[in-house]
Formats: sequence, C-alpha cells, structure tokens
Amino acid sequence: MKVAIYGGSFNPPHLGHVRAARAAMNMLAPDRLFFLPVSVPPHKTLEQGSPSPAERLELTRLAALEAPGAEVLDIELTRVGPSYTADTLRQLSGLFPGAELEFLMGTDMFLSIDGWREPQTVMELARIGVFARAGGQMPELESKAAYLRKTYGARIDLVPSDPLDISSSEIRAMLPKRQGCDYLPDAVYERIIRFRLYGAKPDLAWLRKKATTYLDPKRVPHVQGTEQEAVRLARRWGEDESDAAEAAILHDVTKRLTRTEQLQLCEKYGIMTDNCELSNEKLLHAKTGAALSADVFGVPAPIESAIRWHTTGRPGMTRLEKIIYLADYIELTRRDFDGLNELRSLAYQDLDACMELGLVMSLREVRSKGQEPHENTAKAEAWYAERLHG
Repeated sequence: MKVAIYGGSFNPPHLGHVRAARAAMNMLAPDRLFFLPVSVPPHKTLEQGSPSPAERLELTRLAALEAPGAEVLDIELTRVGPSYTADTLRQLSGLFPGAELEFLMGTDMFLSIDGWREPQTVMELARIGVFARAGGQMPELESKAAYLRKTYGARIDLVPSDPLDISSSEIRAMLPKRQGCDYLPDAVYERIIRFRLYGAKPDLAWLRKKATTYLDPKRVPHVQGTEQEAVRLARRWGEDESDAAEAAILHDVTKRLTRTEQLQLCEKYGIMTDNCELSNEKLLHAKTGAALSADVFGVPAPIESAIRWHTTGRPGMTRLEKIIYLADYIELTRRDFDGLNELRSLAYQDLDACMELGLVMSLREVRSKGQEPHENTAKAEAWYAERLHG
C-alpha cells in the first residue's frame, strides 16, 4: 500500500493546496492521501490570532472534500510541542505497517530539507514528493534532488503542478479587507466568515450571491436598491460603506418565510415575541433575519442590530441603524407615495429629522389600515420628536 502525506499549517487551507493534492493523486496514484495539519510548526510560528488547531483541522477537512479521495489526519495536533517530520513519519510507519510512505511538500521546504531535524531518518522512512512548477525552479530542484539522492539515498519524485500564485499569509491579510474568497474552497470560506476567523469580513459579491438564495426573486431588486441607498447614505454621513452594504444585503434575508417558519426560527434562536409581532408576521423578519445573519454569516453586533431595527426603529438608534432603516424606506424601487420625495431629500440633509418624518409616516400608514403600530415605532417617534423639538 502507498500512503501519501501532505503536511502543513494550512492556515488557512486554500485552492493551491487542493490543486497540489490532486496533482499528487494523479501522478503518484497513492492508495490513500492524507492532509496533515501541524500543531506547532518547528520552522515558523503561527501568526497571532490564528484559529485553534481544532479549527484548522476542521477547515482542512472541508478543503479535502475538493480533492476526492483525500482524507485528513489529526495525529500532529494531538502531539505536545513542535511537530518534527521525523517523529511524524515514525508514528505513521506504526499506523500503516508495511506501507510505502510518500511525504509531499512545496519547493521551499524541499530546498531546505537537509537542514531539518534528522534529515537522514526523514528520507529513509519516506519518499519525498515535491510539487514542482514546470520551468523556473526546475533546474534548481533537479540539482537538489541529485545531491539528496547521493548524500542520503533519498527517493524523490518531482510532481508537476500548477500552483496557485498566492500564500496563506497573503490570504490572511486579504480576509479583513473583504477579499480572498476566490482563493479558498467555498466551504472553507463559509466557515471562515461564519466564525469571522482571521478577522475576516465577507466579500460583498459572495455575500450577495449567498443572500439571494434566501430571497423571493421579486424581492431582489428591493434588496439591491436598499444596498445602493445604504452605501450612498453611509458615504454622506461618514459611516463605513461596506458595513452598510453588508447590513442592507442581509436585511430581508428571512422575509420570504411563512409565519410558521418565522416562529420556528424564533424558537431556534430564543427570540421573544410580543402580541403585535404575532399578529403581524412582517414584523418578525427583522428579528429572525438578524439572528440568522449572526448565526450563518457571523455578522458583528452593530450590523446585527441594524438588521434587527430596520422595520420598527427604536429610541436612540445608532447611525448605521438609521441608515438601514431609511435606505429600506426610500430606495429607488419603492413605489411612489405621498412624502417620499421629501424623505429622500431630507435623508441627505438631516438624518434625525428624516427619521422623525419617516416614523410619523409609518405610524400614519399603519393606523390608516386599522392596525395598532408596534410600540417601538411609537416610542422611537416620541424620542426623535423630543430630541428635535424639546
């Protein structure tokens, strides 16, 4: 039996790792191929703020799904202290007695392999598979391979591959800037965003695509309009434009659900409801949408709160909350109604005055239908009236 081992910090695992694993499977045809995330790499320190070893293991499991037949081993994560390859290969020899081991690595690791701890042991216990880009470094790799064969009796396979021209460290730097998703398996990126690993913020194009799957197609133009309006308002009032876009993209994420489905989410997330909300299911989607957005998309508290209050409003709203409330109200696909043009103009002149007017209009509309407004809307209108008029 031939067992290939692909070790690394996988911090995070990216499409380059997946490509390399596929190349090894195609050329070497191992019976089994394992990704092997290390706990404490001896040749480098993990960047501060990196996910826990258990979390990197889970990310690696998700990445391995993109290389059919690949598996993941956790033996290094359970070892105390630095992870030395010689120790790992000894353990693997015990786990797979009689198997031919092939240890896979990139060019940088290969070129320094004779400086590792117990290099002779490493090359006795396993073949060395090197991911090699055609041209470029190939002469250097072949020269190094010849030296290792002569000096250590090494068995070396140069594995032609088409590596991704980016590193995990570069991806880590991109993630907080709403970049990097194109370099990661989608399931890996979803988990990174859900738990906001690496300080990640979602790529907005990715988030739009994901959010759209939750929406009634007829609502998509409204959500797009709300995002555009929210960004314009954020720019006018000095709020983070990408945070405003994120909140707007998700603000109606549960709007299509039935009353029964809304109540199921309320139960799932421990959401308290009042009689007004129970009698008007349209009010529930703000609460359930905020909770789902925090759970599935990892939105931070300010964005969750902006989604939570975009329907009723509340006294003392944050600037982002006001922006999402008003963007939802005045975006350009909204059908014309009495006072809409005034609202649109006022939103860019005086945010609080626009909130007061919007709340007054909302209260009037609800009462005109013979319904009782939500108490939070009434309280919010009274709060702004007191603030503006004393």
